[in-house]
Amino acid sequence: MATKANNTKQRKTRAARRAAEEAAARARAEQAAKERRQQTIIGAIVIAVVVVLIAIAGIAIWRSHVAAQDSGSNLTVDQAYAKLQKVSDKPSIADEKGGIVVSQQGVGEKTDGVPTVEVYMDFMCSGCGNFERASGATLEKLVEAGQINLELHPMSFGDTWSPDKYSTRAANLLLTIAEQDKDPSHILGFIQNMYADDFQPAENSGVKTSDDKMRQQAIKAGVSKKVANAASVDKYTAWLDAIDTYNPKRSELFNVSGSYKGQMTTPTVRINGNYWDMNQLSAAGMTSNEGLVAALGLTDDQVGVEGQLPSIGASGKPISVTTGK
Repeated sequence: MATKANNTKQRKTRAARRAAEEAAARARAEQAAKERRQQTIIGAIVIAVVVVLIAIAGIAIWRSHVAAQDSGSNLTVDQAYAKLQKVSDKPSIADEKGGIVVSQQGVGEKTDGVPTVEVYMDFMCSGCGNFERASGATLEKLVEAGQINLELHPMSFGDTWSPDKYSTRAANLLLTIAEQDKDPSHILGFIQNMYADDFQPAENSGVKTSDDKMRQQAIKAGVSKKVANAASVDKYTAWLDAIDTYNPKRSELFNVSGSYKGQMTTPTVRINGNYWDMNQLSAAGMTSNEGLVAALGLTDDQVGVEGQLPSIGASGKPISVTTGK
């Protein structure tokens, strides 16, 4: 009898142990399922946040490139041009459409028989920074070798995404420095320094940059301290405002392809008065620097070589990077 009782007790103990183990297993499974649900929810939240951040970044990038299309929206292009001409204080080095020529001859002087490359730019624009970092050194070599005339068109609509009117102050510095210092290497070096990856503020970042820091970028490029320190950050603001109204209305500056077809964006590049479609670069598998050299009718080993003149001359159209014609 005792043996039978003991067997019964052992069976009950084993059953209880199995029941406890099964309960523990169920608890672990339920906990694991709960954790998986939590991870799924967290993952979904993270993905949603990333999507929102990407969307915000995309909007910021878009807004940095598109010029102030609504500025003076009630004006025609002719009225905007007339308004520009009426500005009382204009840069002495700028032409009637806001271009500042930089060539081997200096600021405000052209080299005969070579192409003219126009660059429409804003110091706050990330796309302009990318273009300058890719092509600025090449443009400087081409200018110094007398292979092109570079026509700069500073704008200041990027103030919209700056807490301290960075675009306006930087453009004023460029204009007033170039009036006093005619050395092309100093002017182009200043632009390169302003667009340096470790200096140009990001759009909508809230970063503030002092006048003195910007002046130091000019001094690093070779501009004298006297000229840099005397340069104004506000002298031509009214003129820049008029430029920001006029340029976005000029159909010859409108994108001819891509998402922004029919709008002006920065950077805009024209060669001998012809719009250069940088949207073709991706199809050609080229960087902006490679494409620019090809569009001028040069090879890489000819860049910066005095006497090696671009094949398109002073009036030819840019060579297509996709067809070679």
